[in-house]
Amino acid sequence: MPATPAAAALVGSGAMYAVAPGRGMIAHREAGGVLHVYVALQRPVDWFDTERLSARVAAEFDGWATPLRALITDTDTAPITRPIYALPDDHHWPPSPGVTLLGDAAHLTVPGGEGANSAMYDAAVLGMALAEHPSDVAATVETYEAEMFARSEESARESWATLDIFFDAEAPRGLVEFFTSAA
Repeated sequence: MPATPAAAALVGSGAMYAVAPGRGMIAHREAGGVLHVYVALQRPVDWFDTERLSARVAAEFDGWATPLRALITDTDTAPITRPIYALPDDHHWPPSPGVTLLGDAAHLTVPGGEGANSAMYDAAVLGMALAEHPSDVAATVETYEAEMFARSEESARESWATLDIFFDAEAPRGLVEFFTSAA
């Protein structure tokens, strides 16, 4: 949790986004006044392999407002590196009787807000299909996979579009447009 009231005030009682081309911070409140701060940088994985990671990450935000930088520097926890991996948007596999995948195992993509929802939806669709056709598991799974592949490809493209809103060359323009478009 940030030690400075100015940094905590930036987040308020909900969430805060601060983005620029290729970098950004997303912070949100949790129960008990805890703040979670996510710093996103487009760097190779080995860039993060250092004992001085906090200082290295903070240096990426030189010139940003002091309360924003405090979200990185004034914490009681060390940074945790979480690389983002993704399968190709159109990832498919040939049918394999008796075996399938769902959730991130089937369609791992960049964060876009639908990961857990997609996993639960996959499980519900597959479960209902198997309950309706228990005598033909192979055909039911093959039908599920065809629908899941099409749905997950579209979702992956939407997730990449969401990520582009945050970190494209004109950031934060896309994020501002995203939040103001509903008004």
